[in-house]
Amino acid sequence: MHLALLDASLGTPHAKRNFQREVNAPLTVYNVNEGDMPPPLGDPDPIQTETGPIQSFDGVIISGSQSSVYDDHRPWIQELSQWVEGALADDLPILGVCWGHQLLAQILGGTVRSGSYELGYVEVTQEMDDPLWNGLPDPFTVFATHSDHVVEMPPNAQLLASNETGVQAFRQDQAYAVQFHPEYDLQTATSMIHSKDLSDRAIQNALDTCTEANVQASKAATQIFDNFLAHAAATIDQAPSSAPNA
Repeated sequence: MHLALLDASLGTPHAKRNFQREVNAPLTVYNVNEGDMPPPLGDPDPIQTETGPIQSFDGVIISGSQSSVYDDHRPWIQELSQWVEGALADDLPILGVCWGHQLLAQILGGTVRSGSYELGYVEVTQEMDDPLWNGLPDPFTVFATHSDHVVEMPPNAQLLASNETGVQAFRQDQAYAVQFHPEYDLQTATSMIHSKDLSDRAIQNALDTCTEANVQASKAATQIFDNFLAHAAATIDQAPSSAPNA
């Protein structure tokens, strides 16, 4: 099992550290906001990774970002979108996190718009049973930091989770998307809160959610990564052995 991590975080140090800590599989990291893209799907040449050459990735994770998926002045977003479109067409398992959730929604025909900030530890309610939630309580606690929202779901997607701010997770075929950050630890959470250009009151309200109880409760959400790996493994088992990128 080997995954590609498409790091769109604009150079912040948290994404790579957090995903490498929480995902129990080798990750090859691509700094996509710097134009560092994975090889074209179906390329016959082996993919070079730190653990040796592989023929294809078994799955993909798309990170959060401080950009917006609808930013027309960032050419790398269009380039990344084209690569993800190909991965979706090939039924490659994909997990989009926060910005990655919004990118998947936009590519699949949904709508993303700017809105109010959701910042701090929040509760999310499951809207339907899905293997992604195996081992998680309902509702469950997670850290959220975003002002863009999926305001219209992709037409063929299934709503998996929500809260008072709207869509928190969806699925379409082999692609999963979550608006929150199951990979965040307390260090990252407080750092991200302090980085926001918000009022002192808004910052303090977010910091007030960083209680020991919420931090401990949020650790259950890291199970999402094991569940996604199980999904990717099942996809490999079901795919014909001759299929590209299987």
